[in-house]
Amino acid sequence: MIDLTATIGGRTVSPALPIVDGSPPSQIEMSLQSSLDAYVSSHVPIESGDGIRAREGVLVELGRLHREWVRCVAMRAGLNRDAVDGAGGELFTSGSYRLGVHEPGADIDCIAVAPSFCTREDFFGSGYVPPGGKGGGGSEYDDEYDDEGVIRRDPDSLAERIRRHPDVSNFVPVENAAVPILTFDWEGVNIDLLFARLASPSVPPGIDIDDDAILSGVDPATEKSLNGPRVTNLIAALAGGTEERYRTFLYVVRLVRKWAKCRGLYSNKMGYWGGVNINIAVCLVLQLYPNACPASLLRKFFLVFKSWRWPNPVMLTRPHDAGLGLPVWNSHQAATMRQVAPMITPAYPAMNSTLSISRQTLQILHEEFCRGHSIVDGLYRDYQRGDVRNNGGDVETGDIWKELFEPSDFFIGYPHYLSLCIVGPTQQDAQAWAGFVESRMRKLVSDMMGRSLPLSKIQLWPKKFDACVADRTALLTHAQRANSITYFIGFRVDTLRMRGNQLDVERQLANFRNYELSRFYPLLPGMDILPRSFGVKELPRMCFEGMYEGGKVAAMKRRRMLIEADPKRQEAKNKRKLARLKKKMEVMQRKKMEAEASASNAKAKNEEEILAEANVKDEATTEENVADSRKKRKREDEGETNPVKGEEEDDNEEEEEEEEEEAALLESALDAIEGAGVERGKTREEAEIDRQKLLAGELLGDAEDEPDGGGANAASNGEACGDRKLTREEREAEILRRSGLVIVSDDEATVLGGNRILPWRHGYRRMMAGVKKEEPTDDVAGDEKPNVEALQKPISRRVRTVIKFKTKFDVVELDAGGRVIDKV
Repeated sequence: MIDLTATIGGRTVSPALPIVDGSPPSQIEMSLQSSLDAYVSSHVPIESGDGIRAREGVLVELGRLHREWVRCVAMRAGLNRDAVDGAGGELFTSGSYRLGVHEPGADIDCIAVAPSFCTREDFFGSGYVPPGGKGGGGSEYDDEYDDEGVIRRDPDSLAERIRRHPDVSNFVPVENAAVPILTFDWEGVNIDLLFARLASPSVPPGIDIDDDAILSGVDPATEKSLNGPRVTNLIAALAGGTEERYRTFLYVVRLVRKWAKCRGLYSNKMGYWGGVNINIAVCLVLQLYPNACPASLLRKFFLVFKSWRWPNPVMLTRPHDAGLGLPVWNSHQAATMRQVAPMITPAYPAMNSTLSISRQTLQILHEEFCRGHSIVDGLYRDYQRGDVRNNGGDVETGDIWKELFEPSDFFIGYPHYLSLCIVGPTQQDAQAWAGFVESRMRKLVSDMMGRSLPLSKIQLWPKKFDACVADRTALLTHAQRANSITYFIGFRVDTLRMRGNQLDVERQLANFRNYELSRFYPLLPGMDILPRSFGVKELPRMCFEGMYEGGKVAAMKRRRMLIEADPKRQEAKNKRKLARLKKKMEVMQRKKMEAEASASNAKAKNEEEILAEANVKDEATTEENVADSRKKRKREDEGETNPVKGEEEDDNEEEEEEEEEEAALLESALDAIEGAGVERGKTREEAEIDRQKLLAGELLGDAEDEPDGGGANAASNGEACGDRKLTREEREAEILRRSGLVIVSDDEATVLGGNRILPWRHGYRRMMAGVKKEEPTDDVAGDEKPNVEALQKPISRRVRTVIKFKTKFDVVELDAGGRVIDKV
């Protein structure tokens, strides 16, 4: 039985989900792990010993400065000496540094915890009025800013103490945020310092911030600030059942952090996953597979979140309410139902740590999860088959894992890009302004552009560029161009929803300025955002440096390779190729039909010549027969004897034999003509039927509509049909022909419905049928007159025909001209 419970802050917590697989790793998984170890040792660097000692020294100095500030505030508050000495003040860390998975150059998240008499104004030093201010004719602006244009702060405030330290640079205070923060570099180490004010009069050393009672009476900003170290400590406790399990947890967290940064997915304020989200996600997978090795756990990580049923929340333990009146996340609340991909923090009060994720960013995350699972699972399957082990070089060096951590194809994956250049009048103002804009940029991308514009996909690249790519026609000063940063947004236009040829984003940018950026204080002249549109081939070279070996040229080659390998493009290419082949086939079919027409014309001409010769011979034979009959009657009258008559009969038999021989020769000639045609050779019976139809006018479409019509045509048709049984196609064609429909193939019909008889033609046909008269037959007496009224009465016969289509076909919509309406 595997025990995953943990005791922290005076209470015991247990996982929210049961174990899926608690079996130890297999031999194949351990072999895969060896190659992953080789890759990590050479491609995933860790902090060196000197770097760790430098960070520890910075934190020690910052903690000393923090305690001095608390002591100073206590003295200014008039507390007694014992209260001043016992005021204390602690500095806590959270995030990657607290877990020990930070990379070289990573920032440190710190929380300065102070007693109740220390306010946020004391921390930032805002609202400070120097002695003698607003007097002597000085303006309010002169009192608020010093000679360098920096906001005047209380010299005894912690913010001012840090800013004036000789080892501090890039100092940026963000006081108006939901969680106020100080960002600065101390001896090259980037630090994000938060402020937490407890309700107690002192903060003694060793205070347990994991106890829920520490949140009693705190303000919302302090609650959010303390949530960082409390969540980190609880995650470490849930993942640290055994030493081996905790090492596996840290191992996979390092890999997932590297993967997210390479793929452009590491930034919580930009709408993606941050450090705490990755810690929660990996800890959840570890709870499901507690005995897995790092390689297997990484594979399970992509499998779990590829298959996760969003918006179901990701939670390590069930949320609990400590009864302090703080809001706890609840899935049944109306506000939580609109959250796209909630990830709940395990510490009290439980809250959603992924509020910034939108539908657009979740789409990108899901695509990357699927890609990662495809790569890692493919490696595992290759190990099962033994394919990877045959390639010893890649296995030993771990190069088989390079594909997973390849840089993102963001700058070659979209046809259109929009750059946002954030400019400010001075370096300090630009840093504060840029931090404010960055915290709200996701609203521009996901809420304003993603929802109101006809876009199929939009993505914000979370990494900034320290350069200005604004148009040269923009009226910017040299200081503004020097103090600027740039972000890029890639998007694809949904052609089905697009109306017109241009995409206008001016309204969205105007709303972003008016409703979001206008909240910044103080909004000074020179603070602005400048958009500019780019095509994929027009992007500046700096976008490709450091991501692709060979720069922009190599990136464009990779783009062409990805385009050619795209299944949709291959399908479209195959469709175009098929269309060209169909066009060629149509040309060949047209030539074939022309050849058939010429052959049929030649055949008809030969038949006419043969028939003409036969008619001449028949006339000559008829004349001879008439002459012979006259001679015979004359001989009979003259009393000739019978022997001569026998000789004449013999001559007639010889003539009949000659006629039969000629007929046989004609049939053979006709058979030769049929065999030389393009179509298949027809039998003599079929040829006779076609000939009869041709003579009757049926092949020319001149036959009448009456199915029982008399005359020579009906007789000949009946005789032809009596010779053989018609096929199903011929019977159906005959039914359609008698119904007034002309049979035209798809190749012959240039316009759908072109073979339809128009309504006004039916009246003409009925009129012609009405004036048709019957000729008298032999049964009518010569003196009997025909019934003129009956002959002049119109013949109204309506043929009802039911057509059942035996072939499935697509239903299309036609316009008034009979042409197909293309809805694509």
